[in-house]
Amino acid sequence: MVKRTIVALAEQTGRISKTIPPFKLGYKNMLKDPSVKYRAFPAPKMTERKWPNNTITKAPRWLSTDLRDGNQSLPDPMTVEQKKEYFHKLVEIGFKEIEVAFPSASQTDFDFTRYAVENAPEDVTIQALVQSREHLIKRTVESLHGAKRATIHTYLATSDMFREIVFSMSQEEAISKAVEATKLVRKLTKDDPSQQATHWSYEFSPECFSDTPTEFAVKICEAVKAAWEPTVDNPIIFNLPATVEQATPNIYADQIEYFATHISEREKVCISTHCHNDRGCAVAATELGILAGADRVEGCVFGNGERTGNVDLVTVALNMYTQGVTPNLDFSDITSIVEVSERCNKIPVSPRAPYGGDLVVCAFSGSHQDAIKKGFALQEKKRKNGDHQWKIPYLPLDPKDIGRDYEAVIRVNSQSGKGGAAWIILRSLGLDVPRNMQIDFSSAVQNSADELGRELRAEEITNLFKETYNYNNESHRYITLLNYNVERKDNERRVLTGQVEINDVVVPINGVGNGPVSSIVDALSNLVGFKLSVEHYSEHAIGSGTSTKAASFVQLRYLRDEDNGAAFKWGVGLADDVGDSSVQAILATLNNVIESGEIPVPNVAKKAKASA
Repeated sequence: MVKRTIVALAEQTGRISKTIPPFKLGYKNMLKDPSVKYRAFPAPKMTERKWPNNTITKAPRWLSTDLRDGNQSLPDPMTVEQKKEYFHKLVEIGFKEIEVAFPSASQTDFDFTRYAVENAPEDVTIQALVQSREHLIKRTVESLHGAKRATIHTYLATSDMFREIVFSMSQEEAISKAVEATKLVRKLTKDDPSQQATHWSYEFSPECFSDTPTEFAVKICEAVKAAWEPTVDNPIIFNLPATVEQATPNIYADQIEYFATHISEREKVCISTHCHNDRGCAVAATELGILAGADRVEGCVFGNGERTGNVDLVTVALNMYTQGVTPNLDFSDITSIVEVSERCNKIPVSPRAPYGGDLVVCAFSGSHQDAIKKGFALQEKKRKNGDHQWKIPYLPLDPKDIGRDYEAVIRVNSQSGKGGAAWIILRSLGLDVPRNMQIDFSSAVQNSADELGRELRAEEITNLFKETYNYNNESHRYITLLNYNVERKDNERRVLTGQVEINDVVVPINGVGNGPVSSIVDALSNLVGFKLSVEHYSEHAIGSGTSTKAASFVQLRYLRDEDNGAAFKWGVGLADDVGDSSVQAILATLNNVIESGEIPVPNVAKKAKASA
C-alpha cells in the first residue's frame, strides 16, 4: 500500500512539472543588466587594512542632529515648544553635543538656538550648521554668543559630481572657499577678545565624503586644519559623511581608515561619522567606521533624517551596551524616549525598530516562547550562584535595562500597546488595542491635541476613544440589534435571522455566511444596501473568573456613497461572550459609518413594506 502511494505521488509530481513551466522574470522596469547604468563603487587603494582586526572597546563622542538634520526632513517640522521638549530629552539621555539648528536660515531657528544657549548645562556643547557664506556665518556666530561651549559647523560639497554639476567649481576653488570660511569663523570666534567666555570648537564637513576622492578629502581638510590651527585639547572636527550611502560598509571603513592614516597631526583631529541609510547599512557603516578610527558619531534618535534617515543612535549605542561597552548614553526609560520622538516628530517608531519598537521583546512563536521561559528559569538558578551574565534565547538585551517589563515577552501574539494613548486605553478601559487601530487612533489624538494646543489628559483620551470608535454603541445608535439567531445549515453555511430597531420601528434582518461574523455582516449589508466586509478583527478577554468579559475590535470595509471609493472604519464591542461582543463591534462600526454620513440611515418604511 505504501509503495503504491509513493508511486502515485511521483506520477502526480511528474504531471505537475510538465504542465507548469519555469517562471521567467519579466524585468518590466528593472534592467536585466544593471551594469550598463550603475557601477560598483570603487574602494580607496589600501596597502594594509587594520580595521578588520579591531574591536570597539569604548564609546565615541556622540552628536545628536535630531533638531537640525532630523527636523529639516520632517513633513511637518517641530514647533518651538516641541523642539524645546526634544532638546531637554536629549540632555536627559546624556548627549553632550547637540546640533540644534541652522540659525541663519530663519528667525525661528535663530530664536531656538538662543534658547538652547541659555538653557544648556555647562558641559553640553551647542552646535549650529552654516553654509560657507560670510553673512550667514556672522548671523550664526551671533546666535551662539554667550554660550558656554559652542561649535560652528561649516560644510562644502567636495565630490566630483557636486563640484562639477551643481557648483561648477574646481578642486582648488573648493579648497579656497573652505579656507576662507574657516578663517572668518576663527576671526569671529576664538580670535575675538569679546568671545573668550565661550569654548569654541570648529567642525568642517567635506559633504558627500563617501563619493569624494579620498585623497582630495584629505587635501582640503589639511588646508582647513592649517587655517584653524587646532590643539590636542581642542581638536578640529572633520565630519566625514556618507551624505548618500553608495557602497557597502567595508568601503566606508576603508575611506575612514585612509583618512585617519593620511591626515597630519592626527592627535589634533576628531574624525566624525555621519551615515545616512540609503542602502540600509548606516548602523553597520558607523560601527565599521569606529573600527577604522572614527572618534565621534553623528546621527538621530531612532534614525530620523532625510530620505531613509540618518544612523539610529539608539541602535549603535545599545549594540555597544550588549557587548559590555558603556555607551555613556542612558536609555533606561526607552518608552518615554519613544513617546517624545513620536509626539515631536509626528512619525511613529516602527514596532520592529531595534530596542525601541513595541514588538522587539515579544515572542509570537510557541517554540521561541518556550525557549525564553527555559532561559529565564536557568538564569534565575545562575544568579543564585553569582553568575549575572545575561543569556536568554532570542533576547540579546534584558528588557528591564531599558525600562521594559517581561509581560510582553511571555504573552504569545500580544501587541503590547504600552506607548502613549494605547497605554492609557489599556489602563482605563482594559482594552488591548490592536496595532492597526493604535495607528488610526494616534491621528485622532494628534488632531485633538493640536486643536486644544496642549497634551490631552487621560480622561480626555478615553472619551475621545469612546467617541471615535462608538464604544459598545454608546455614542451613536441608529441601528439597535434586538435579537438574532444563527442556524447551521451545513458544514460551510450559517443562516442568521434577527430583528433590529431603526427610529422606533422593528425591522427583520437576514444574512448568510460561514460563521456568526460573516452572517451578521451579510445581514447588515442587505439592510443598508452597501457591501460591507471585515478588514481586521481582533478579540481578547477582560477580567477573570465570573466577571470576565469579551472585547472585540472590528474594522469594516465599505464603499463611500459619494465616490464609490473604498473606506475603512473601526468599532469596539463588549459582551459576556466573544460571539456577542463581535456582533456588538460590527454594529458599533456600522453606526459610526452612518454617523459620518458615508452610509445613510436605512429607509424604515421601505424595509417594513418589503418585509410585509
